[in-house]
Amino acid sequence: MLYLKTDEEVGLLKESNMLVSRTLGEIASIIKPGITTLYLDSIAESFIRDNGATPAFKGYGGFPNTLCTSVNDEVVHGIPSGYILKEGDIISVDCGVILKGWYGDSAFTFPVGEISKEVRRLLDYTRASLEEGVKEAIAGNRVGDISSAVQTKAEGGGYTVVRELVGHGLGRKLHEQPEVANWGKKGTGPKMEKGLVICIEPMINAGKKETIQMRDGWTIKTADGKPSAHFEYAVAVDKGKAEVLTSFEFIEEVLNKM
Repeated sequence: MLYLKTDEEVGLLKESNMLVSRTLGEIASIIKPGITTLYLDSIAESFIRDNGATPAFKGYGGFPNTLCTSVNDEVVHGIPSGYILKEGDIISVDCGVILKGWYGDSAFTFPVGEISKEVRRLLDYTRASLEEGVKEAIAGNRVGDISSAVQTKAEGGGYTVVRELVGHGLGRKLHEQPEVANWGKKGTGPKMEKGLVICIEPMINAGKKETIQMRDGWTIKTADGKPSAHFEYAVAVDKGKAEVLTSFEFIEEVLNKM
């Protein structure tokens, strides 16, 4: 069953997602070679709590931290640790909050210092595939229209789409229906209506699409060891054009100054 939100509820979801956006902006300002992923996590948790919210991921299904920090060939769900970021790394930072009972959820893949042209292209294509998916999140379309748009853009760049993990509905729960795959056929899947709030989150690999789960029970890596990128928006389906509840502007303000 798809839970459609009222305009007021969409407003509350936007508030929680903007806090996630601001948190990722804080993280952007401290990502550099020499910083541990656990330090990023501590900064995020303090910022979220200082703003009257609760980290959504901490304790969720037993996950131990505030952020998912996935470096290089780690696709998603990396656990913050003593790993020291180095020049040329990329790191997907996935963050969630609970504010006034409503969830926010977003992810951004950051460069650490200077990265190669090849890896920069992967990041650009992954983000572009997200934007293509958002264009299809309009009332009257089907979820498969989003999936197809993401897949077409990513594969058009020579990349592969992770199959084991998907986007999802968002509301008073972190994961609601429907599942939003990053591959699929146009005209398939549930029909979308105004008030549906979903997270679109392409996970795109430079090499093969296959992944493996690590012994920690959380971290997902590419099977061939090649890099992966991940970007995520929370989006409210509307007539004519989706309303994006997430903003990367806070991140870009920081990155553009570097």
